[in-house]
Amino acid sequence: MKKIGVLTSGGDAPGMNAAIRAVVRKAIYHNVEVYGIKYGYQGLMEGNIERMEIGSVGDIIHRGGTILYSARSEEFKTDAGQEKAIEQLNKFGIEGLIVIGGDGSFRGAQKLTEKGYPCIGVPGTIDNDIAGTDFTIGFDTALNTVIEAIDKVRDTATSHERTYIIEVMGRNAGDLALWAGLADGAESILIPEKKEDFSTVVNKLKRGRKRGKKHSIIVLAEGVGSGFDYGKRIEESTDLETRVTVLGHIQRGGSPSAADRVLASRLGAQAVDLLLEGKAGRMVGIEKNVLVDHDIAKVLHEKHTINDDMYKLSQELSI
Repeated sequence: MKKIGVLTSGGDAPGMNAAIRAVVRKAIYHNVEVYGIKYGYQGLMEGNIERMEIGSVGDIIHRGGTILYSARSEEFKTDAGQEKAIEQLNKFGIEGLIVIGGDGSFRGAQKLTEKGYPCIGVPGTIDNDIAGTDFTIGFDTALNTVIEAIDKVRDTATSHERTYIIEVMGRNAGDLALWAGLADGAESILIPEKKEDFSTVVNKLKRGRKRGKKHSIIVLAEGVGSGFDYGKRIEESTDLETRVTVLGHIQRGGSPSAADRVLASRLGAQAVDLLLEGKAGRMVGIEKNVLVDHDIAKVLHEKHTINDDMYKLSQELSI
């Protein structure tokens, strides 16, 4: 294999640039040409492709976002769109493709692989919701962003003796909420995987006030529902002054943490190795700090699960 391509797709995640850098430099180290594809699969279909050199990825390891940009594409989901993408890859002589993104991005990689075009997936999403890997690129940075925000909100909550609900990202996965809630000593952690009864949340708040607790923090994943709706219900049920903070897209940005830079570098380089070994339709990941790879179809079929022991511990510590 003499020419490979790399693209980022779906939501951006801190560390994607570090992964791009690793792909480019590892490939060039092996005398393989690398082509960057801008704006994800949409850019691929449109031929928005350019050759990358060592200097193309200089001074980017510390930057958030993605220098290749990202876009969503409905057209690519069709057979015609996929054929158009393959035409562009063949036009540039690109023999293999590395896709950095989440499950939606991997579905595209799977489709191309099924059509005979070798792809390798690199998991990049702040939700940490991909099976087959302990961590995804961007999760650690987003987690630290959430923790920093909660720490600051706690100062105000303490000063005004209020209950605060912090709504974080996580439509189908509660890892951000769970890890942040445990790290910040939240009274309740509300995630899609665990349906905690509303009365349990209210009783915790009441018990806390009865023993003299002046403020409370509740972390809620967006997949559970609206933080504002939940806050209104709490005020109506407890008469406790409640405020809601929705962190939104601030969770996606920022300079990647050391953990994310190292993870992205390892996964990006491993993806190049797999292509050079002739493998296709695989996703690289990390399990117990060891690099692994799995069939993308299997990864997409399986469901990421939260750490039940961590959730149980959060319940035990928030009495």
